[in-house]
Amino acid sequence: MESKARKILIADDEPDILEILKFNLDNEGYDVITAKDGDEALEKARRNQPDLVILDVMMPKKNGVEVCQILRSQPAFNETLIIFLTAVNDEGTHIKGLETGADDYISKPISPKVFLSRVNALFRRVDKSDARILTIENLTIDPERFIVKLDETEIILAKKEFELLYLLALKPGRVFLRHEILNSVWGKEVIVGDRTIDVHIRKIRQKIGIDCITTVKGVGYKFEL
Repeated sequence: MESKARKILIADDEPDILEILKFNLDNEGYDVITAKDGDEALEKARRNQPDLVILDVMMPKKNGVEVCQILRSQPAFNETLIIFLTAVNDEGTHIKGLETGADDYISKPISPKVFLSRVNALFRRVDKSDARILTIENLTIDPERFIVKLDETEIILAKKEFELLYLLALKPGRVFLRHEILNSVWGKEVIVGDRTIDVHIRKIRQKIGIDCITTVKGVGYKFEL
């Protein structure tokens, strides 16, 4: 099982939560590291280079959103998965978490079984990447290296942003329905808010600097240059 070699960092200021999550992830075969605040999470992330970072929002020293922003600003964590696991469930924080580059936002409380299914599903989707490099006019999308280039300029996208762009670019001109995008990029096991796609597409447009994704009102989205 590929996931047994994967390293996961959990940051939460509640010892009971850390203990429960570590116990269940250990039993699943993951290599688990824990941190009790934002500063410790950053230090251990840099030292251990985890495949996945699980962040609470409300933590001492630096909160989870700040930690996510710092990690996403560093090239070493371009391909690191990030999940928020938090009791902070307001829409604004949810959107902010996704905008800073999180791959998933999970609300507490959640059963260990469901939580593990979300983690495993996230890794499975990463493993299913299509190795075909796409070149459309002056835009190149490389799924093996998670690199996007416009002319010769390299553009850094968060993992979910990349997966969404790649899905649409595989079939230029085809309109993808919202539920198709959610199932393909986030998976059927993952429940995300209605605005999740909108937030990610807005970030893709901002980062690439060209309007390569068209909104088909009331239907979905399509890629076109």
